[in-house]
Amino acid sequence: MSTPSQSARVLVVDDDPTVAEVVTGYLRRAGHTVEHAADGPAALVSAVRDQPDLVVLDLMLPGMDGLEVCRRLRAERPVPVIMLTARGDEDDRIAGLELGADDYVTKPFSPRELVLRVESVLRRSRTAVPATTATTVLSAAGIRVHPETRRATKDGRDLALTLREFDLLTHFLTHPGRAHGREELMRDVWGWEFGDLSTVTVHVRRLRAKIEDDPASPRLIQTVWGVGYRFEPTGPEGSR
Repeated sequence: MSTPSQSARVLVVDDDPTVAEVVTGYLRRAGHTVEHAADGPAALVSAVRDQPDLVVLDLMLPGMDGLEVCRRLRAERPVPVIMLTARGDEDDRIAGLELGADDYVTKPFSPRELVLRVESVLRRSRTAVPATTATTVLSAAGIRVHPETRRATKDGRDLALTLREFDLLTHFLTHPGRAHGREELMRDVWGWEFGDLSTVTVHVRRLRAKIEDDPASPRLIQTVWGVGYRFEPTGPEGSR
């Protein structure tokens, strides 16, 4: 994968030729190599052929919708996905996040904002972790996280985590026992000063499904009512 100072390969999937032209133009001017697909099947072919570093994916596509495209992309490999959604489509947005999308931008949007979101996700996918933890293996409750190689295991079994899930787990393991507000997690893990807090909620739910023995009764990532979440390696009795 390219380094932070080099061009990234970006696949833009949108059936609106005007939107596609504007988005690809801005991304190319930002120094990225951009391919365009107008529908789901073409996007899947391009993803296999070109191995993009990131996909910008419209959810409202003819035939195969963006949610199905996202599901199939995530089944192949953990390529970062930024969704383009209509402003009122909260259910679709949450469904996309549940499938593993890393970010979303609502229409109508500023192309410059989209470029900033693309570069933010690319930075996090290329940068292992801050220097203070780059050579440290984080370990708790049978979970081992190798920040430098971006590998995580639970009881010796590899965890298939998305970019944001890995960053979220790393953040929790770095600060065990500490309560984190959702706004704080959005700032520290996503790098956003503001945004839809349901993004954090969905990612916590996805992470619980992968690391908890019983995700319906989580003992590691606990809800702190009125605050947010806390990672407790010992899983206190009766906690939710």
